[in-house]
Amino acid sequence: MKPYLLFCVLSLSLAATPTLLAPRASAAAQETVTAVERLSGLLADLNTLRADVRQLITESSGGVLEESDILFMLKRPHGFYWETQAPFPELIVTDGATLWNYQPDLLQLTIEDWNPDESELAAQLLGGETDAIADQYSIDAVPVSDNDWEFVLRPLDPGSLYERVMLYFVDGLLESILLINTNGQRTLWEFYNRQVNEPIEDTVFTFEAPEDDFLDVIDNRSPDTDETDQL
Repeated sequence: MKPYLLFCVLSLSLAATPTLLAPRASAAAQETVTAVERLSGLLADLNTLRADVRQLITESSGGVLEESDILFMLKRPHGFYWETQAPFPELIVTDGATLWNYQPDLLQLTIEDWNPDESELAAQLLGGETDAIADQYSIDAVPVSDNDWEFVLRPLDPGSLYERVMLYFVDGLLESILLINTNGQRTLWEFYNRQVNEPIEDTVFTFEAPEDDFLDVIDNRSPDTDETDQL
């Protein structure tokens, strides 16, 4: 499952008691702004991140569909590295201009243009694009303790793949992301061995295809792609 990732709106009739509904709408809007600001504050100083990730995908009944070990690296604004190491190796990496998806077991490399505006939730969150996220999700901030926070994101689009997404921060650091699909399937990412704002070379976020005559390279980039370094 790719990491770039990835909620129902309760409608109120404005015809009924409009004078009472207006203050509630205003308060809800203010609460959302506060949650967005709090989430932005936790992510604001994150320039680089390196972490090991445990990915657990379960079906609605609780049965385990997949468990993976992943190496994750981030360098703002657009450096994103997601390497599944076990059980099936796969690398997804971008430098902000080009996206490489390398699957060594299948001897396949797919190259595409990278558009951060179309990236999924995980990339937007970790890239600090909270304003864009607030346009797509309602966000609630729930204090767990003095230094721990849980954020619950619900999609504004009723046709979204997700029912809700939950982020958990411990001592100001991202501990986990839980994505709950509308069909009940759950994907949990747990981050550990985190290294925050340590130097990461730009070359980490580019990929050079190995020399292999059997490698199938699928290049879907547009002919006028600007290959200027975006990091």
